[in-house]
Amino acid sequence: MKNIKPILPVLISACLLLLLSFGYRAGFGLFLAPMSEAHGWGRDVFSLALAVQNLAWGLFAVFAGGLADRHGILKVLLGGAACYGLGMWLMADSTTDWAITSTAGLLVGAGVAGTAFGIVLPALARAVPEERRAWALGIGTAAGSLGQFLLVPIMQQLIDWAGWYQALQILGLSAVLMAFCAISLVRHSAAPVDSSDDAAFAKISLPELARRAFQVPSYTLLVFGFFVCGFHVAFITVHMPGYLVDLGFDPKVGAWSISLIGLCNVIGAYMAGVISSRYPMHKLLSLIYLGRVVAITVFLVLPVSLASVLAFSALMGFLWLATVPPTSGLVARFFGTRYMTFLYGIVFFSHQLGSFSGVWLGGFLYETFGNYDGIWYAGILLGLLAAFLHWPIADRDHSPRLQTA
Repeated sequence: MKNIKPILPVLISACLLLLLSFGYRAGFGLFLAPMSEAHGWGRDVFSLALAVQNLAWGLFAVFAGGLADRHGILKVLLGGAACYGLGMWLMADSTTDWAITSTAGLLVGAGVAGTAFGIVLPALARAVPEERRAWALGIGTAAGSLGQFLLVPIMQQLIDWAGWYQALQILGLSAVLMAFCAISLVRHSAAPVDSSDDAAFAKISLPELARRAFQVPSYTLLVFGFFVCGFHVAFITVHMPGYLVDLGFDPKVGAWSISLIGLCNVIGAYMAGVISSRYPMHKLLSLIYLGRVVAITVFLVLPVSLASVLAFSALMGFLWLATVPPTSGLVARFFGTRYMTFLYGIVFFSHQLGSFSGVWLGGFLYETFGNYDGIWYAGILLGLLAAFLHWPIADRDHSPRLQTA
């Protein structure tokens, strides 16, 4: 405990910020059915908006990471909180395809990019000693899942109590809380503890950094493998509530499912952080993706019941964001923390390309075939591919490639 006390303020601030950012985002699937019904949309309209949100999140995360590495994280965090709140507020008045794509898609996507893992986890990595790094990343990831567990049922209650329109406005106003967390995070952030000499990195442009990083085969495999994580989690987050309604369940069961995933991932993400500090991170990633394949396959094979839904949600929850601590930890292991925000942003952009694919394809295939079968089967095949890609990764330091001298 004595070694933890100096980093508690930054850890608490980071966790609260991630709790809010991921809690809001996890609940957007609850608005798919009521907003689509109110405006006469097919599910492909709202799905496209949330697919664009995931793509915008990934794209803005790369640029936000570069800005944060060059100029500090406070302006990025505050800008992200502002975009998040404004996007949710304006969603309520979005009555056309273009409007919902601009608000729930572009604005909220930019907001998540400025307040989520890509900015906050590198700040944590810099603020803690290397021997505590994987543990702290696990704690931060678990906090995002705790937000999913806590806020999704609250968002469903807001919809039941005030209607989806007022619920979005209330959520938009509440996003100001993220700004206070951001200010506290920056105030307590320590200077980077990485041993690399900043002067050796100062003259490298961001495109040159990316080029040098992609010369490392293990980094390239990590980038492509993380696509699958986004495909899985985004599809389930957005479409699971509607999928369960189609099967005859009450809408609340969908909220419970997403909430239970978040609760179990508090444990899964924390344990992934602990395990990542003791065992090879690339092998852990392969096992996580294989576990997802088993969970999805068993869920599809067994008769669907409330028990099977809850069991699937719990198992997926343990594996949900358990990929984040070893993935972000490998980026830090490869290149140090000096440009971790930018280089992790590139990895995360691949994740968001997967998220875009999972969300959009889910809506498209549903409108085309009337069911989600194809997207579930695609998730199984991609899970096997991800397990294969992560296994040969070499877990070692490549930071000299980024130095000018």
